[in-house]
Amino acid sequence: MKIYYLPSHEYIKVDGSVGFIGVSEYAAKQLGAVTYVDMPDEGDDVEAGEEFGAIESRKAASDLYSPVSGEVIGVNEDLADDPKLINNAPLDTWIIKVDISDPSELDSLMDQEAYDKYLATL
Repeated sequence: MKIYYLPSHEYIKVDGSVGFIGVSEYAAKQLGAVTYVDMPDEGDDVEAGEEFGAIESRKAASDLYSPVSGEVIGVNEDLADDPKLINNAPLDTWIIKVDISDPSELDSLMDQEAYDKYLATL
């Protein structure tokens, strides 16, 4: 699975036309203990670069932005009961699953190497 990032620290893991969207390890560390994740409903549409939800911790609340456009085909229900899963394994704990409507949007995202370089500037 290929992984891409937004400058706002959301990632998308791509498997065919399906994308699994979550937050990077950097974001999880910055947030601290996650206490709540606000997610859209299955069947909702998300737009590239637009807000789709929010993540809250004891330290901060942050909006979540979608790396791509598409239809939400799954939400991680486990996060309702245990939002700290994001802290334990951010890259294995997706928030929403999206049917990607325009794969060319991936071209404007950072790959792992570009994201690592970006993090070095922060």
